[in-house]
Amino acid sequence: MTGRIDVHQHSVPPFYRDLLARTGIAEAGGRALPDWSTGAALELMDLLGITTALLSVSTPGTGFLTDPSEAAALARRLNDHGATLTAEHPGRFGHFATLPMPDLAASAEEARRALDELGADGVTLLANNQGTYLGADGQDPLWRTLDERGAVVFVHPAELPAPAVEHIPPFAADFLLDTTRATYLLVRSGIVRTYPHIRFILSHAGGFVPYASHRMAVAIAAGTGRSPLDVLDDFRSFYFDTALSSSPAALPTLLAFARPERVLFGSDWPFAPAVAGQYFASGLDTCLDQATVKAVNHANAAALFPRLAATPTPAPVRPLPYRLRQSAQRAAARLLFRLVQPGTE
Repeated sequence: MTGRIDVHQHSVPPFYRDLLARTGIAEAGGRALPDWSTGAALELMDLLGITTALLSVSTPGTGFLTDPSEAAALARRLNDHGATLTAEHPGRFGHFATLPMPDLAASAEEARRALDELGADGVTLLANNQGTYLGADGQDPLWRTLDERGAVVFVHPAELPAPAVEHIPPFAADFLLDTTRATYLLVRSGIVRTYPHIRFILSHAGGFVPYASHRMAVAIAAGTGRSPLDVLDDFRSFYFDTALSSSPAALPTLLAFARPERVLFGSDWPFAPAVAGQYFASGLDTCLDQATVKAVNHANAAALFPRLAATPTPAPVRPLPYRLRQSAQRAAARLLFRLVQPGTE
């Protein structure tokens, strides 16, 4: 399958990686910081049939810096880098801007600059920033700025504000809870209704949101007096990406809950290695009908980001040995996907 628009792909610029290393950070979410380069990203995109990738900076974002001015400066540098990549590779890359949360004033200012001046495709917000979750009280200045621009907000998990459990890397389970917590608060606090022009994308199929949506809706209804149906409608207002989530177990729940036009392709590369990206891409190709595959891979994201549909990007022509090697890798990934599915009795 070609023509995919990947809304969940990360960049790790060398200057950012070096800064993390100098502050003693060698991993994110329990995984070692991966190598990243533009060339490697484009090769991965060829392998997975991705035409355009919207790049974002993963956790910890700028939150590891204690000086707010340093965090704001790093966010500006990261966003300038994203804008440069987008300009140098038109049609292949876009970017979600990094905001120096939890500084709300600086984040609103950088959102204005990134969206109005740099042409960012949206902004990235971590589910929690130094323990403060999206949807907490006092965040209205940022939401107003984003709502006025009809911004896309890519919600990405961070490490929980609690000690990790031994032998459970945060990316494996905690990340899903982190996204779920933020989504719950965004709904309970009324943010999604007060600021209806913001389009939120939830990473990793929304964490536990599709699976636990009715349970959470009953809890919110009991605490607020709202109708559970209205609460469920708010949960369904989100977009959901498929990063690490397009398995035969997760996809049916996601597709049963999410609005059909709000499911988007995501790879999570390079934090998810190429083999994981191939595995879950094979899940999409194997488990869905062709109309749904086309919508998830391209049409839904093209509707959300009209500039991507307005300027189609021709597929690059690669040397024959390169294409044969990648074709063999894709075939092996599809075979692996079929082999590891649990049997039925």
